[in-house]
Amino acid sequence: MKRDTPQIRDVAAAAGVSYQTVSRVLNNSPNVRPDTRQIVLDAMERLQYRPNRAARALGRGRAGAVTVVTANTTLYGYAGVLQGVEEAGRLLGLTVGVRVVASDAAVDVRNAVEYVTDPSCGNVVVVAFDRAGSGVLRAMPDGVPMVAATEAGGLPGVDRPMIFLDERQAAADATRHLLGLGHRTVHHVAIPSEVRDSARQSGWRLALEQADAEVPEVLPAGWDLASAHAAGKYLANDSSVTAILCGNDDTALAVRRALHEAGRDVPGDVSIVGFDDVPGAAYWTPALTTVRMDFVALGRACVAAVVEGAEQVRLDPPSLVIRESTAAPRG
Repeated sequence: MKRDTPQIRDVAAAAGVSYQTVSRVLNNSPNVRPDTRQIVLDAMERLQYRPNRAARALGRGRAGAVTVVTANTTLYGYAGVLQGVEEAGRLLGLTVGVRVVASDAAVDVRNAVEYVTDPSCGNVVVVAFDRAGSGVLRAMPDGVPMVAATEAGGLPGVDRPMIFLDERQAAADATRHLLGLGHRTVHHVAIPSEVRDSARQSGWRLALEQADAEVPEVLPAGWDLASAHAAGKYLANDSSVTAILCGNDDTALAVRRALHEAGRDVPGDVSIVGFDDVPGAAYWTPALTTVRMDFVALGRACVAAVVEGAEQVRLDPPSLVIRESTAAPRG
């Protein structure tokens, strides 16, 4: 897509320097030679480059840092975003910090917001995959340069930069894969979400409705494997269940265990599709069919967005990885 205004990479090319050098000039970093700084400034003038709000904020004292606000640092998606932010920040010479918001309680959200309003926190990346992160996003003052990683479609009613992977389309594709194998419907074990009908749920539901298939009741699971295992036990007791879309790969692992304990074979009796494509998914027995989500790229994109503008960020869509846990139903 053609851009109407020059961006940092355009300035770097015109000045004959790296992207990181232009960023350091914008950050007022002392680690730039005076002659190089002038070359970059001259290139900005020739191209009529104007830093966006985030870059201007850097010049007012938010230089050299990016802070991630998140409710979790260990779950796969959250950890992937953190990794991407750290990698991109390191390449740009930024200090990367993390502020954990303890819960979605008003006091915890307020404490997190107050923390990152300090200019020393630099630019802010909010991981809004849950109620706590979404609460921080909603409460963030306009003057703080920030971007949020969210579910597909962003957060309704919030007018702030948001970047996401299109998990809605990916969930629809996964559901259609199961229907295409001959399954009459697909059950869904869902993970927690900020919204009642998450992107993964809505993609699953859309595919079923478009195929005129029955839409079963969603079985909610928490982030703990015990709740996913309980959902798997419930489904294992229903002989009509032949296909399950799980909200993430950990949920799929627990559901797979429950089916095994009930004597139901995967994929012979029940096909399972996960979500995320964690590193071990290819080595399970059977290897898990799942949706590959590049959370590391999402984190990198968030860092690029607070420098160049969120509207310029493009991410590759999630992809369905077909392995051994899905097959046509028996009979």
